[in-house]
Amino acid sequence: MNAEQERLKTKGWKTWGPYVSERQWGTVREDYSGNEEPWLFTTHEMARSKAWRWGEEALGGICDDKQLLCFAPAFWNGKDPIIKERLFGLSGYEGNHGEDVKELYYYLDSTPTHSYMKMLYKYPQSEFPYRQLIEENKKRSRLEPEFELIDTGIFNNDAYFDIFIEYAKADTDDILIRLTVCNRSPRAAALHVLPALWFRNTWSWDYNNEKPSLAANDKSVIEVRHPRMKMFRLYSENGHALLFCENETNTKKLYGYNDGNKYCKDGINDYIIHHEPAVNSGKEGTKAAVHYNITVEGNQSHVIRLRLAAREMDEAFAGFNELFRQRLLEADTFYAGLQKDISDEDEKNVQRQALAGMLWSKQFYYYDVGQWLKGDPAGPPPPAGRLSGRNKTWKHLNNADIISMPDKWEYPWYAAWDLAFHCVTFALVDTDFAKKQLLLLTHEWYIHPNGQLPAYEWALGDANPPVHAWAAYNVYERDKKNNGGRGDTAFLETVFHKLLLNFTWWVNRKDPTGNNIFEGGFLGMDNIGLFNRNQKLPGGTVLEQSDGTSWMAAYCLSLMRIALELAETNPVYQDMATKFFEHFMYIAGAMAVMGENDSGLWDEEDAFYYDGLKMQDGKQIKLRVRSMVGLIPLFAVEILHDSILQNQPKFTGHLNWFLKHRPELSSLISRWKEKGDNEMHLLSLLRGHRMKRILYRMLDETEFLSPYGIRSLSRFHEHHPYTLSQNEEAYSIHSIQYSPAESPVPLFGGNSNWRGPVWMPVNYLIIESLQKFHLYYGNDFKVEYPTNTGQYLSLLEISRELSGRLKKLFLKDVNGKRPIYGDNDKFQTDPHFANYILFHEYFHGDNGKGLGAIHQTGWTGLIAGLL
Repeated sequence: MNAEQERLKTKGWKTWGPYVSERQWGTVREDYSGNEEPWLFTTHEMARSKAWRWGEEALGGICDDKQLLCFAPAFWNGKDPIIKERLFGLSGYEGNHGEDVKELYYYLDSTPTHSYMKMLYKYPQSEFPYRQLIEENKKRSRLEPEFELIDTGIFNNDAYFDIFIEYAKADTDDILIRLTVCNRSPRAAALHVLPALWFRNTWSWDYNNEKPSLAANDKSVIEVRHPRMKMFRLYSENGHALLFCENETNTKKLYGYNDGNKYCKDGINDYIIHHEPAVNSGKEGTKAAVHYNITVEGNQSHVIRLRLAAREMDEAFAGFNELFRQRLLEADTFYAGLQKDISDEDEKNVQRQALAGMLWSKQFYYYDVGQWLKGDPAGPPPPAGRLSGRNKTWKHLNNADIISMPDKWEYPWYAAWDLAFHCVTFALVDTDFAKKQLLLLTHEWYIHPNGQLPAYEWALGDANPPVHAWAAYNVYERDKKNNGGRGDTAFLETVFHKLLLNFTWWVNRKDPTGNNIFEGGFLGMDNIGLFNRNQKLPGGTVLEQSDGTSWMAAYCLSLMRIALELAETNPVYQDMATKFFEHFMYIAGAMAVMGENDSGLWDEEDAFYYDGLKMQDGKQIKLRVRSMVGLIPLFAVEILHDSILQNQPKFTGHLNWFLKHRPELSSLISRWKEKGDNEMHLLSLLRGHRMKRILYRMLDETEFLSPYGIRSLSRFHEHHPYTLSQNEEAYSIHSIQYSPAESPVPLFGGNSNWRGPVWMPVNYLIIESLQKFHLYYGNDFKVEYPTNTGQYLSLLEISRELSGRLKKLFLKDVNGKRPIYGDNDKFQTDPHFANYILFHEYFHGDNGKGLGAIHQTGWTGLIAGLL
């Protein structure tokens, strides 16, 4: 084992990490409005003056795993109207495609225990264009691109600082901090650097009034005293002054009354910018900063060193640089083992930054819904109607954990199906963390008593695709491989029992007619439908969803596979495996044929799966939209080695009885008894002929196949938009047209688009499904790739080709350019930009340009596994 692997097995090394959110304002947790308007109740302008109730925010910050104490740097270039304590971005109402961060920063490195971390923030030397970014984006329509910081031209003359933020742990509670300020301009430039230390405000709400304290020990040391943690000290080197205020709301500024506190949260800002007496000359408070006023010569750098430790030291900076070198070397050794089969240096760089982004996107997430609904004793009474508003049925939910976020600025809250994909990537470097994340959502203080998993804070009761079981088994298999074939069956059994409750919730709530055709709502694909799939349709009409039904078929197979694994050591699980096998068969039958009119979700003429509208009179209308909805049936596939059937005779006996006595269903898996290559048996919604017909469309470059993966909507609809003509006024219909870039419609805030772009998670599942099919069919089963080219490849070869197209998004092409950066020359050619990677939420369906959230490393981090 290398040093980092040893630390992964040692308690305490993950106590401190990058667990501070990048945006607390504009979140549901901080919304106490009467009209459920988080974006209006708290804003970026308010953020520097308001003490947060449920968590802290910062730029490149760290904290302990209870977020009692936080550290983060802040900066001021001498020109901005505020110091740079937090990342700036537009609210959901200000951006022309919803909320959007307007900064440039990169996560460059991290080990799984955060023993070493590095990120980069690019700070302009001229005044930050806050107003320009707001006004220009406000003028733009949904059909226009977003106006970004780089578009202002503020970096054109290289008048900016590259600020590298690094952390290295000497021990579990001893953290070395290095800030390297690089002046990219040829001219000298001044900068105020303000490394800050503060407590999360736990004392202002009248539950526990015991107040912690920060106090100056001498001119370079801040002592930290908190009743719930050991004593820490922040050691600084060559600082100008120590500044203190309180992490408490400036009520006079925000609400027009004075609560008597002279030294509020924005005190350091007001002291530095406006020279106001807003800091405590007594050198104590609950927020503090070390003030550095430096000048960096042109094309030179300046290093600031600090140390946060739970012990007293006479020589805090002895061996400082050597320890940084050691931790970086250990990080290199750790990743060298992971990348031993990757020879290309660019691929190594992309993979390491993808994993860095995953690891930096952990966040302390705190949300007690019952308490939030009632309000706090010290706060104003909650608005009328709050108890009947958002998340009212989730009073049991009480979260206070480190959780992987999709994006700590744009999506600083967990989402159930995002998290499942995150865990598959985390398992590459830290299977223990991946397992704990998957178990977290199944704990009683997360999962609803009725069995539903929480979706996300904006609507905890929404339904996300049920991929938890798939992720759990995937993580289990990797962990088993890492441990020499010994599987963590305790983990698998625990998650299985909780998912039984969740499966029952799906069956009871999303199949109301009991015909094994499922609804589900938007199911994570925001605007993929003709209308808001979360809303009930008029006149008793029901939307029968190809994707909802296919996800449930895949869910059955995942739970069956888990049960069979558990049955290897406990035979009673063979009965559970049988139950999920039979349920899968009933769903397969329902998707093939429903009712007397042969009105299944499969359309023989178009050779595709479609959603359907089931009218109150029994009539069904197929929504002939060629979208990802019709490809999701590919995901419902499982292969079983013949030895499993031999070792589990009870399951095999039940299975054979069912197939014999349900011939109309057994015909759907007519090749079940035919063993394929490697002694495999196949369970799938798709027989070979139907699968080939779907792949014919999916692998057609005029339809789904883009140069950079599989599109979410067929390009066919570029010139053939689909519009439902049935009762248009009643359904508030919008036509669907291929839109390869940002969303042209405002459904779900309009910040995501499933009408053409390439999305990493579903592409990942397509690749995995093709590999499973290949394990059964073998090399002799070939499909034309791309369609109409006359070239035939095996399914494994096609999966590799698709993987290669996805990898091309991030890698330099023959001209040295990365498709994700489009035609931006600065990003493509400048040596201080070209090798830093952003992991966007989704990608242009034709040219691969990165779109949406720019740090959605969460599921886009799946590229690490493909590499």
